[in-house]
Amino acid sequence: MGLPKKQGLYDPANEHDNCGIGFVAHIRGHKSHDIIERGLQVLENMDHRGATGADNKTGDGAGMLLQIPDQYIREVLGIELPIPGQYGTGLIFLPQNRKEAALCQEVLTRFIHQEGLELIGYRDVEVDSQVPGEIARQTEPYIIQVFIKANLEQEELEQKLYLVRKQAERARPRSVLKSLI
Repeated sequence: MGLPKKQGLYDPANEHDNCGIGFVAHIRGHKSHDIIERGLQVLENMDHRGATGADNKTGDGAGMLLQIPDQYIREVLGIELPIPGQYGTGLIFLPQNRKEAALCQEVLTRFIHQEGLELIGYRDVEVDSQVPGEIARQTEPYIIQVFIKANLEQEELEQKLYLVRKQAERARPRSVLKSLI
């Protein structure tokens, strides 16, 4: 059986094979470490895709999307947080040059305050730079995690966090842009 005929916006020439995705969840939304372990197994099983660079170590960026691990952040990282739903967190990929990274962080902080949100703080994310291949190490970012709070409904907080992200992306400091060109 072949592909459907070209019609409207559909064009069979745009059909491509790919390996797809893996999806692991609890049908009733229960959180568990087992879901994470199964998700990691899915990623490992998809290694057959061959989505690596010439060094056979640099991957294509496959990863996992998961909920904020509130209990882990509180107990293991020891960060004081408001109640779930009244804060957000994200990973920020910055230039390795710490002076340029600090400029970007200042821009992000300015937009956090501009949107009426409160910065809880930043933390350096531990990385093992020996794991990625040489190709990836050449452009490896400096990674920090940001924690932001607001006394808002979760949907409004998420909208404001989105605005902060988009504004910060557009407002890269000139000195950082020069170093990226």
